[in-house]
Amino acid sequence: MDISKKDKIHTLLKGIETGDPAAASVVNENKYIQHNPLTPTGNIGLAELFKRLSQTSPQVDIVRIFEDGDFVFAHTNYDFNVLEIGFEVFRFEDGLAVEHWDNLQLKPEHPNQSGHTMIDGPTEATDHDQTEANRAFINTYVKEILIESELEKLNHFVDTDYTEHNPERADGLMSLLESFRNNSENKRYDTLHRVLAEGSFVLSIGEGSLDGVHTSFYDLFRLSSDRKIVEHWDTIDMIPPRTEWKNNNGKF
Repeated sequence: MDISKKDKIHTLLKGIETGDPAAASVVNENKYIQHNPLTPTGNIGLAELFKRLSQTSPQVDIVRIFEDGDFVFAHTNYDFNVLEIGFEVFRFEDGLAVEHWDNLQLKPEHPNQSGHTMIDGPTEATDHDQTEANRAFINTYVKEILIESELEKLNHFVDTDYTEHNPERADGLMSLLESFRNNSENKRYDTLHRVLAEGSFVLSIGEGSLDGVHTSFYDLFRLSSDRKIVEHWDTIDMIPPRTEWKNNNGKF
C-alpha cells in the first residue's frame, strides 16, 4: 500500500523525538534543498540535526497537516528546551521530499486576550472543491490588505466574528482593523512568495520587516463556505543575517 505524503512527513517530523536517522529516508538526499538558514542542506545535515535535537528529549506535536499537490504543509507544536510553534513545508518529487521551508516562533506562556492559543481550533479541512477559489481569495487578500494596506476593503474578506490566534490580537473584525492601523509603521509585508491550500485551509508565505528587522510571515487562514476568513493563525520569524547562514538556499 502506498504511503501518503502526509504520513511520510509525519514520520519524518516524529523522527526528531527519537533521533533515528532512518526517519530521514523519506528525503531524497541527492536533491534535498534546505531553506532553514541555520540548518545545513542535504540529508546528512538533517540526520545530524535529528541526532542533536533528540538529546534534549524533544516533543513534537503535529497539530494540523495538509496536502497541496506536490506540497505538504504542517502546523506544529515543538518542545526543544524552548517551546515553539512552527509551520513546516515540504515539496515532493517521485514520492520523496526534495525541498523544505519552515517558520518558527516562541510559544507565549498565556493565551491571547480572547483565550486562544497559537494552535487550538479546527484541524480538518472541508470544502475541498473550493481549494483553488480559496487560494485565489487569500492571494488577493494578502496583496490588497497586507501589502497594499487597502484597509477599507477588510470587511470584504474577513467575517465580523472571526477567531484570532495571534498572541497580540483579539477576536473580531474591528480588533483586526485596529491592530493593522496601530502597527502600520513597524510591521510591513513586502512580498508574497507562495500560497498553499487544501479546501478551507490556506497558508500564505510572505516576506517583509518587523521593527526594521528582515522577517518571514507565515499566515494560516480558515475560510467559511461562503468565502470569508473566519479564523487565523500565524508565526513570525526573524531572518538571521547572511553571515550566520549554514546554507546558500535562502529563506524562501
